[in-house]
Amino acid sequence: MHFNRKLAAVVISLPAVVLLSTAGFPTATEIPCEIVIEHEGYKRDLKPPVPFHHQQHAEDYGIACDECHHEYVDGKNVWTEDMDVKKCATCHDLNKKQGEADKLNNAFHKNCRICHKEVGDEDSAPYRKCSGCHVE
Repeated sequence: MHFNRKLAAVVISLPAVVLLSTAGFPTATEIPCEIVIEHEGYKRDLKPPVPFHHQQHAEDYGIACDECHHEYVDGKNVWTEDMDVKKCATCHDLNKKQGEADKLNNAFHKNCRICHKEVGDEDSAPYRKCSGCHVE
């Protein structure tokens, strides 16, 4: 049997290449392009749902995943990208604050409006008018 060094190098290095190419780097299929923020449990809809450009916020604006996704333990966000993404309503009740978790619409408004206010450009990041996010 003849020993082929080139083949051996490929076979030995292949697992490392696969590991490095998949570890911690979301692919385009893992980051939804757009999601719609809505909840069907409200007694009546005061405002239309909010289209959220998820991929654009993550890739174009460089927003870290854990700035929105969270899992708090002892007041610290311990969520990491290898953890499941829960629906916001899992912890944020529709109608009332539970412990430290704001009710659902307040959680969305605080998270989105605070970030958009920091950007400070009303045209590209609306935060003052409902219709800036809640579009028909």
